[in-house]
Amino acid sequence: MTVEIWPVTESFAAEVGDADLSKPLSAADWQAIEGAFHTYAVLIFPDQRMTQEQHVAFAKRFGPIDPSMIVDLDGVKPRVLTDIADVSNLTPDGRIWNADSRLRGFQAGNQLWHTDSSFKEVPAKASLLFMRAIPPVGGQTEFADMRAAWDALPDDLKAQVEGRIARHAIAYSRARQGFEMSEEENTALPAVPQAMVRHHGYSGRTGLYLASHAGRIDGMADDAAAELLQRLMDHATRRRFVYSHRWRAGDLVMWDNRCTMHRGLPYNDLRWPRDAQRATVLDVAPTWEQEGLTPDAMAVAAE
Repeated sequence: MTVEIWPVTESFAAEVGDADLSKPLSAADWQAIEGAFHTYAVLIFPDQRMTQEQHVAFAKRFGPIDPSMIVDLDGVKPRVLTDIADVSNLTPDGRIWNADSRLRGFQAGNQLWHTDSSFKEVPAKASLLFMRAIPPVGGQTEFADMRAAWDALPDDLKAQVEGRIARHAIAYSRARQGFEMSEEENTALPAVPQAMVRHHGYSGRTGLYLASHAGRIDGMADDAAAELLQRLMDHATRRRFVYSHRWRAGDLVMWDNRCTMHRGLPYNDLRWPRDAQRATVLDVAPTWEQEGLTPDAMAVAAE
């Protein structure tokens, strides 16, 4: 039986039925899933039962793994395989973290709109988040369709951002939440250039490329850049562009970071465990290189 694709909307988010991701996929199933990924950008696979190794193996069908950045943070011990980003509220021994946990302060940044790993020179292509345990209330994840946002963007704004490069850094987004990165962490994760508009190689659609990690724009004063970035963010996250996912234990949701943003909604993270594990797939090259752009050398020197 070939997997079934059930769209949430005509072109954004779809549920995938009859898929057991713990087992090898047939050629027909793989073709259906890959095609749906490029069309809908967000895919929901319910009722999965996978080991961490099986989770990573499925992710590798889409490209090389982007290892967890947790290994780059001071004093943080991984709870899961380093090929998996642990975005849970659990300590290495499986207990719920404390209110003053440094990792808790860092993970709070996931409640801001972002696209994964845009603070790395080569950002993420796809993310595959597997939910092993969920809180009874709260903790949804919202996804914004950056292709639809581009289509609806006024022409004057399109002209302002087409061909421009923004600077992304994890320190920019964490500062918005009051989290202070250490000097060593900032050295390991400096600001990087990313194209502000991307052209999808498979679907052919154009999309904005934004994130709370973006803090500067090449060739613009910082105040003007901040104003433009906020205006674009406000536009791209209007409700008509957003799908909100209510998690069930056993859901695996994957999304295309090249044309979506997402954010996690709050829940009582000091009471209920939320065991969320993400495998992340690397893109093929820096976004500016894919778009045929050249970063501003003066902006590079200023970082």
